[in-house]
Amino acid sequence: MWAEQSVFYHIYPLGFCGAPEENNGVQASRIGKVGDWAEHIQKLGANALYLGPVFESDRHGYDTRDYRKVDCRLGTNREFAAVCRTLHDHGIKVVLDGVFNHVGRGFWAFRDVREKKWDSPYKDWFHISFDGDSGYHDGFWYEGWEGHYELVKLNLRNPAVADYLLDTVKLWVDEFGIDGLRLDVAYCLDKDFLRRLRSFCGGLKPEFFLLGETLHGDYNQWVNDQMLHSCTNYECYKGLHSALNSMNLFEIVHSLKRQFGPEQWTLYKGKHLLCFADNHDVTRAASILQNPAHLPLIYGLVFGMPGIPCLYYGSEWGVLGDKSQGDAALRPCLDKPEWNSLTDRIAAMAKAHRESEALCFGDFKDLVLTNKQTIFQRRTDGERVLVAVNADSQPYTAHFDAGCGQAVDLLTGETHDFGGGSELPPYSVFFWKCER
Repeated sequence: MWAEQSVFYHIYPLGFCGAPEENNGVQASRIGKVGDWAEHIQKLGANALYLGPVFESDRHGYDTRDYRKVDCRLGTNREFAAVCRTLHDHGIKVVLDGVFNHVGRGFWAFRDVREKKWDSPYKDWFHISFDGDSGYHDGFWYEGWEGHYELVKLNLRNPAVADYLLDTVKLWVDEFGIDGLRLDVAYCLDKDFLRRLRSFCGGLKPEFFLLGETLHGDYNQWVNDQMLHSCTNYECYKGLHSALNSMNLFEIVHSLKRQFGPEQWTLYKGKHLLCFADNHDVTRAASILQNPAHLPLIYGLVFGMPGIPCLYYGSEWGVLGDKSQGDAALRPCLDKPEWNSLTDRIAAMAKAHRESEALCFGDFKDLVLTNKQTIFQRRTDGERVLVAVNADSQPYTAHFDAGCGQAVDLLTGETHDFGGGSELPPYSVFFWKCER
């Protein structure tokens, strides 16, 4: 599967392109900006783009009006198809947001129900009771996603709904050439629908990638041979910034051992979960980390740990964004890509990850662990890489059996000699490839 050797870049298009927050019905050509960033994404070392909602919606994209028409605030289907061709020409796979759990109140089938009530042929597309009323005084009650009644839950047990969504995915493949889907709130989706989606998409493209948004619980419920290929690793997302802010690297390393360690009870060995420092729903890494010197370190952990690394647009040069200030603060319109020393470090990490068998596929074993330092091993039969992080403001000398005399740092190309201990400068990250 191509995704297992990829680095993802994530864009929330409505914010990124500077679209109005409310759908004003005005057609505007904005989506081409995504294609304009293809060279930056390529230079950064990412070879896959996860693109948030692009289809016609009431407001923020997750309240779909029409799955088969690009949002008028972004452009047209033809313009978006051109963007996808540009991305593919730069060697970048395209993964779209599949928002299949719910739709907006402006969704065409729900509008028909609001107008015709019992007489609508689409009343069974949703979870409706005509014995109650909604907060919008529709004359009937319906289920909204987690109490948000602007998000109308679809009835995925209705074959007509499932058929409509699968036909939509085929249209996206035929018209835009997409390579996968990120399934919004995958933890809410009917599992039989997920099984059917997996089989259907595999018939469209043999390596069509299905990624699910999951929060907590056992990810094996959704990531398995019949459903999703991968899911969002929110457990380790929390551990990444919390471990650095509390100067307690035991937190993140113990999560990684629980998920990928050598013990028989390890939960996700062999699976490739999506790992990230931030995204469109959470405070950006540069804002949540208390010590700015830890910013390169959190990405060292993201690119060094098991999983598929994902970068959120702008965070590669340290854009700020606090969730407490609302979603708009997390989803800004950025005029053009920037590049600084953090971007340099991340690009080096992205290249190292993509080109390293051990970092893409290796097992996980911790070798050195203190509150402020960690060294862990990623190993396959063909390669062995040691990831070393010093989160302290002071240098640290690690004495451990590296299992080899010398190594090459994949980030700098410099040779490292393990004789006499390994000195880790303050706030440092190393990816040492051991010589056999």
